[in-house]
Amino acid sequence: MSKKITLYSDYKSPYAYLAISAADALARDYGATVQWCPYVLDIPAYLGAAKVDDDGNVLSENRNAHQWRRVKYSYMDVRRYANREGLTIRGPRKIFNSMTAATGMLYAQAQSAFRPYHDLVFERFFKRELDIEDVAAVGAVLAEAGADTTGWPGYAAEEGPAAVCRIQAQAEKEGVFGVPTFVFDGEIFWGREHLPVIQEMLMD
Repeated sequence: MSKKITLYSDYKSPYAYLAISAADALARDYGATVQWCPYVLDIPAYLGAAKVDDDGNVLSENRNAHQWRRVKYSYMDVRRYANREGLTIRGPRKIFNSMTAATGMLYAQAQSAFRPYHDLVFERFFKRELDIEDVAAVGAVLAEAGADTTGWPGYAAEEGPAAVCRIQAQAEKEGVFGVPTFVFDGEIFWGREHLPVIQEMLMD
């Protein structure tokens, strides 16, 4: 059995951020090869949308009470795990469109600068230090990660987003609907809670 795992991720998802250490453990402890792929979530479609100020006061919203409870629980839950790993996760002040950062993932992979880019984007976004919608800001992270950014603006304008959309369309055709999603040996596993099953499969 090939030990290649495809892992779909979105830079605005705190659960995807927590999946980094899990993916590293699969590679380190089980000899798996992890291929990270972009998947841009449409959060307002299922959790509504809201914008808050630095103090957490709601400036505008399109959420019902049930959706607010889910959002508040999710951030409480991820912080429990983030604290164990020494990670900072601050809730974004709005729902970001992560297409530009997702495009940066593909560009970084082509430039052999994926991992430093990946780590920097997640860390700075959840510290509220990076606007993942800003082409120039994402380009600066790419340069810091060691990528040649000469072609970045052009790639970010058309070719890159089109590539992200193709990857996402294929993923959805195969049944992917959220992040983090691990795909191994033809099976789909959504969320970190399925890691024990993946580990058992890797040992076979």
